[in-house]
Amino acid sequence: QVQLVESGGGLVQAGGSLRLSCAASARTFSSSVMGWFRQAPGKEREFVAAISQSGLSINRADSVKGRFTINRDNAKNTVYLQMNSLKPEDTAVYYCAARSGLRLGTLAEEYAYWGQGTQVTVSS
Repeated sequence: QVQLVESGGGLVQAGGSLRLSCAASARTFSSSVMGWFRQAPGKEREFVAAISQSGLSINRADSVKGRFTINRDNAKNTVYLQMNSLKPEDTAVYYCAARSGLRLGTLAEEYAYWGQGTQVTVSS
């Protein structure tokens, strides 16, 4: 029932910024914990950030704290990932995910619904 579509990826220079968006089709979006993951070729899917249903609680990977911010607009059924001070190691396909539980989980297995991904490439 939950369909997710990411957008906003692109090519940026190191130190630049991007804002990713994830639009959900389901009207139950506000009841879902939302997460962002990323995956580079040959690597495991890596947790980036998650946000509670209300938007009042977040969980972020240590590697992005101080640089990335996750937020959501439940009226627009959209979750965002604001990425600042981008580094070449941030290069990956970024995926939006949703789960029905309350945990701001860090494992891909905890999320039942996934978008198609959007490519982020950071050049040096």
